[in-house]
Parts: sequence; structure tokens; C-alpha cells
Amino acid sequence: MMRKIINDILAKNPEHPFGAMLPLIVGNIGFVFTNNELGAVRDVILANRVPAPARVGGVAPISVVVPPGATDCDPGQTAFFQALGISTKIVKGRIEITSPVDLITAGEKVGPSEAALLQKLDVKPFTYGLVISNIYDNGSIFSPAVLDITDDDLIAGFSDACGSVAGLSMTIGFPTLASAPNSMINAFKTLVSIAVECDGYSFEKAEAYKAAVKK
Repeated sequence: MMRKIINDILAKNPEHPFGAMLPLIVGNIGFVFTNNELGAVRDVILANRVPAPARVGGVAPISVVVPPGATDCDPGQTAFFQALGISTKIVKGRIEITSPVDLITAGEKVGPSEAALLQKLDVKPFTYGLVISNIYDNGSIFSPAVLDITDDDLIAGFSDACGSVAGLSMTIGFPTLASAPNSMINAFKTLVSIAVECDGYSFEKAEAYKAAVKK
């Protein structure tokens, strides 16, 4: 339906910026429309995730480690734990896992034994929810990673760029706004050097340097 709507818009207006979204509308996707700050919307979307059980044959998105501790399983189920190579002991009529168990590795399929154990322990190790794949804003499409860029990152990047421009300008002798402060500092150093070496020449800012050299 979404592809049809966009295609209808493009049929009437082939240059419409919505056309940039068409290649991205594939599979099970949805749109979130907002006029709010994008970073805050992203945080709300990612915070709303639902716990999900490990299903047989499913690919684990994360590794699962079962911590040591008491379970609600009775001693009659000890053989099940032993079959999985899990060390246990009986405490107060309940099975207790004695050491951490690396049960599932991320990227591997969940086996029936692992799924059964997690079900017995009433553990839902995974979550499901919306995943932000792309952001559309005023005709531009960009990665959600852009939302992680802070003002400090922008300032640092701008400062580095200014430093690179200033260095290039000084090297090739082509003055720019970025290199002007460095050029003025170098010119001041040159004038101070001349004032220190010449007794008959000086200026106010150079007096302190001349006095320091005489000492």
C-alpha cells in the first residue's frame, strides 16, 4: 500500500522527493511521522521493546548466559540439567545451578534443549520491537547513527577542519580566515625578535621580552 501511494504521487510529480524512499520500502516496515525532536523520538521507539522467549530454530540476536542460583525445578528434573552439562545441586527441595552457563551464542540457532531450559526457568532472553533503519527529513535520507552526533562532536569536527585549513594555508602561503590568527602570531614573533636584537627599535608589547632577555 505504501509503495502504491508513493508511486501514485510520483506519477503526478516525477520529481517529488518521496521518490527517494521507494527503494527502502521493502519487507516488513512502517513509517513513524513526527514534528518533534528526532533524538527524543528515537529514544522512545527503542525503549518500547517487548520481552520474547527463545524459540527453536530462531537465530539468537544476543548471547545468553544463565546465571547461577536457585530454580523452581524439583529434583526429579536433575537428569535434564545433566544432559545439558549444567552443574547443579539440591537445596531445600529445589535444583540450584552452581555456576554460570553459556547457553546460546549470538548468531547461532536456538536448539530445542536450550529453548526448553529457558522455558523451565521462565526466562525470556530476547526482545522485539521497532528498529530504525532510515530517517527522512525534507527530501534527505540519512542513517539513524546521525542522531548520536552531539554538539561537542560538531564543535570538535569543526575545530579539526579549521586546523587542517590553517595548516594548508600556511604551507602554500595563501592567507585565509582560518590561517589569519596563526599569521598574526608569527608576525608578532618576528617583530619581537627584531626588537630584541635591535637596541634602537622597540614597541610596547616587546618591552617585556627585551627585559627578560637582558636578565
